[in-house]
Amino acid sequence: MAEFKDSGLVPDVIDEAPPAVLKVQFGATELRVGETKTPTEVKDTPLVTIEQNPEEYYTLLCHDPDAPSRADPKFGEFQHWLVMNITGNDMKTGEELTAYIGSGAPKGTGLHRYAFLLYKQNNGRIDTNELPRIPNITAQGRRLQKARDIAKHYELQLVAGNFYLAEWDEYVPTLHAQMGLGK
Repeated sequence: MAEFKDSGLVPDVIDEAPPAVLKVQFGATELRVGETKTPTEVKDTPLVTIEQNPEEYYTLLCHDPDAPSRADPKFGEFQHWLVMNITGNDMKTGEELTAYIGSGAPKGTGLHRYAFLLYKQNNGRIDTNELPRIPNITAQGRRLQKARDIAKHYELQLVAGNFYLAEWDEYVPTLHAQMGLGK
């Protein structure tokens, strides 16, 4: 998984590359590690296939460390998706704490990196009752969420990952309006 190092996700987001590729599909198209996608192509929640121990619990994160731009990541890491307590291989069993949103790179900010990271929950089920639920209509609670900090706090072990690159296209203003971000 040299792509994680080549892209700078190691060390910007994680300390080491994931040991396995996480299968992520947008519609019928499977994501290839490090490929470039458009915001229009990734606007809908992807299908994530987890091939892990069915007796364990997992957490899935999707983060953009380049918000609002790679040159000025003052809002990065920006959380695009957080699902905890996924049982084994079934994503539907997980608790979605941060609803999925697609890519929203502002116009003129270049390519952003969007990392999908799957972690094993080493201490079993996580009590999420006190954690906020963030809908797909707000940016509040999504800024400055560091994958490294989340993994350390919950004692998570990285088991798989994938990522893509994306920059602005004509869908981004729609996403920004949905989230109350304006232009």
